[in-house]
Amino acid sequence: MRRPVQALLLALSGLGLLQATLFSDLFLRYVKEGMRPLLVASGVVLLALGAAESWSYAARLRRAPAAEGADGAAASAGDPHGHDHGHGPPWVAWLLFLPALSLLFWAPPALGAYTASRETPQAVPVTDQDAFDPLPATSPLPLTLGDFTRRVQQDRSRAVQGRTVLMAGFVTPDGSGDGWYLTRLILNCCAADAQSVKVRVHGVAAPKADTWVAVTGTWHPSGTLGTPSAEAGLDARTVERIARPSNGYTDGPPLVTR
Repeated sequence: MRRPVQALLLALSGLGLLQATLFSDLFLRYVKEGMRPLLVASGVVLLALGAAESWSYAARLRRAPAAEGADGAAASAGDPHGHDHGHGPPWVAWLLFLPALSLLFWAPPALGAYTASRETPQAVPVTDQDAFDPLPATSPLPLTLGDFTRRVQQDRSRAVQGRTVLMAGFVTPDGSGDGWYLTRLILNCCAADAQSVKVRVHGVAAPKADTWVAVTGTWHPSGTLGTPSAEAGLDARTVERIARPSNGYTDGPPLVTR
């Protein structure tokens, strides 16, 4: 690959990283929030390398013998004999521009129902039975999907029984076509290791897949509440469409207030 092209590729890659981290929240589609400083630093380094490569190439052109001319210097790209010592077919190198340009002009969509429908729901960690705090009297009660699942399957005090709860997530249709799930995807590091947390919704027709919604309802009786036999299910009363949160890869509390 010629040196001017190398410099351009480095600069575009750096600009793409900075566009996704400093000037937007696109990076949250791929990695966790805590990775932002490292990505910003990487973008700055790539830009600096691209600038240094451009400056070095321009300086080499200025030092080239006048008889060789600008065309000869550009063709040589650092070789005074004008030979091209590149290796491999040139078209392969141009493919490296695709990921750099995608960050600038087209970002792949966030993971959603397609991924969640093929993921086994994440096992909610077992909590010490005495670690459950009393629930506030707020109604509806805001809970994360993980908190609701733990309360349903592990809280022997059955504190959620009869309580109207409020949760938020995106819609994942049941693969059998019968019902749907309120879902969150959680990242340990990046999108490649995403795991899902799901709560089955009963009593309301499924909105369009990947729609972000806030759902109020009560626990759907199935199994014995406070034991692993209990289903993490909800008899829905209301389903309200909401905007996707900037960081959708967390099991966060509902983003709406009532």
